[in-house]
Amino acid sequence: MSKLRVAVLFGGKSNEHDISRVSAAHIIKSIPKDKYDVVCIGITKKGHWLKYIGDIDDIPAGKWETHPDNVPCVLSPDPVDKGFLAINADGEVSHLKVDCVFPVLHGKNGEDGTVQGLLELAQLPFVGCDLISSANCMDKELTHIVLASNGIKTAKYIPIRFYELAQLDEKCALMEKSLKYPMYVKPVNCGSSVGITKATDLESLRNGIKMAFAHDKKVIVEEGIDGIECECAVIGNEKPMASSVGEISAANDFYDFDAKYCNCESKTYIPARIPVESMNAIRDTAVRAYRAMGCCGLARVDFFLCTDGEVILNEINTMPGHTPISMYPQLMKYDGMEFEEQEDRLIKLALERAGVDYE
Repeated sequence: MSKLRVAVLFGGKSNEHDISRVSAAHIIKSIPKDKYDVVCIGITKKGHWLKYIGDIDDIPAGKWETHPDNVPCVLSPDPVDKGFLAINADGEVSHLKVDCVFPVLHGKNGEDGTVQGLLELAQLPFVGCDLISSANCMDKELTHIVLASNGIKTAKYIPIRFYELAQLDEKCALMEKSLKYPMYVKPVNCGSSVGITKATDLESLRNGIKMAFAHDKKVIVEEGIDGIECECAVIGNEKPMASSVGEISAANDFYDFDAKYCNCESKTYIPARIPVESMNAIRDTAVRAYRAMGCCGLARVDFFLCTDGEVILNEINTMPGHTPISMYPQLMKYDGMEFEEQEDRLIKLALERAGVDYE
């Protein structure tokens, strides 16, 4: 059987651009080369799409952008083209057909349904959740609403829109009346803990809200949960499977961007240091939430395990980090699925969902 061609998208117009590059390099190296030919498509922070043929090790640090052989390209929404249109230096356009796309894009303009919608228009199989589930999981308020309607508990919260800044005093008064400190202020459509702050009083609440609006036009304020931070990887389409549960021990006050990617004192434990009954409850809730949100392919579901044993869902990441230290690939590896097998499985799930016979 001839090898399938997989396009890996990375970078993107997102404040998680740098993490995407590291994730993509890991995935590109892990895709089994005896089964797949890999095409690298990088997206700069300004939104330029470029076909990249250089060294994979130049992707994480961003050196890939200056490669002299980069070729501008676009993803054609026309299903007839089955892939990308590369624009050569002489102005000629060449077709770059692919069998599947692996959008290793985190955050806005990639994990939020935008690229997924374009791929659906192009009728190209792609790894991960579809347009609707990607958009709903990215929007933290919608996640709360859908999960609550399915009986899955989340933290108490109050949303605030940018146009409501003129009534910030009234909104903060409502938050202080309805929620308890500490509160966590979050841009609704960001991941990797970007823009999240902890509020312990009125001043830090006000400042946190203003800071969060630098990242999004909608902000959510959640009541803090006193519990162990746990994460669970889910893989599959109609029959999703949940991994073992991992535990986060953050070096900082909470698991913010610095604690995730910069502070080596943050620790993860696989499996989590929690009772078996709690682990089973988390795994069961992860699958229920995955199905409720309409997820497919993969997702990482994050929780708090409270001292009384109650499980509270924090958020769902539809394209979780795939850096060498990221929880999703490490959880799958702990359960016996090596990196090469993970990428192979994710690509096959994408093809299955599209009804493509890959055997």
